[in-house]
Amino acid sequence: MGRVDGKVAFITGAARGQGRSHAVRLAQEGADVIAIDLCGPVPGIGYPPATPEDLEQTVKDVEALDRRIVARQADVRDRDALKAAIDEGVAELGRLDVVVANAGICILAPWDEVTPEVFRDTLDINLTGVWNTVQLAAPHLVTAGGGSIVLTSSAAGLKGLPFLTPYVAAKHGVVGLMRAFAHELAEHHIRVNSVHPTGVDTPMGAGDGMAQIGAWLEQHPRLAGMFTNSLPIEITQPVDISNAVLFLASDEARYVTALTMTVDAGNTQY
Repeated sequence: MGRVDGKVAFITGAARGQGRSHAVRLAQEGADVIAIDLCGPVPGIGYPPATPEDLEQTVKDVEALDRRIVARQADVRDRDALKAAIDEGVAELGRLDVVVANAGICILAPWDEVTPEVFRDTLDINLTGVWNTVQLAAPHLVTAGGGSIVLTSSAAGLKGLPFLTPYVAAKHGVVGLMRAFAHELAEHHIRVNSVHPTGVDTPMGAGDGMAQIGAWLEQHPRLAGMFTNSLPIEITQPVDISNAVLFLASDEARYVTALTMTVDAGNTQY
């Protein structure tokens, strides 16, 4: 028996990185998966976007574990497409027990170089997209008699980080959504929690988009310590976050709700 045996998990941003890792880790422990990803570009991001081939690799990885998966290309900003993907997946797999709102982008810039378009796109995907995901998926958890919702926030959802103004705003907002949904959905035996990683070794977290930070920190050296982890590591691996997601999704966490769960090597403890 796996730790989420017999459950069905819906995961956004599942084509690669943390999302694929979450899909695989939950499948290893017995879950079937509904996976979505935009699989396309977003203006301004400093790393290559996920592709349909990436999403197909997630399908192969889950199927290799003898679990079922329904995968769709969908944008968390598009409520109609998102609802169709959720409803089709539930119709095929029979139920929904776990929701992982993981999709997100990160565009770096000093505070005075952030454009209105970057601010809008970041909040639309990282915050409104999370709200869309929970509001559209939660009715299926109510029908199932309960479940677990995990929202991907960040260390930047618990503290300010420089050169990330829109991202920090959105990830703080995710915490607010988590706390509000946790209380309103509790009567339906639905738990809602957030996870807060430090840097993660993914195309977003370790790609070329992050390279500019070093140059900016040379200009503003007093800010450098804000990125420092207490444990002697520079970056975590996606599976480190997936293990936290697995715990929150499992019955081991049956009374854990409204928790901001850090997987941050001590980054936010200052």
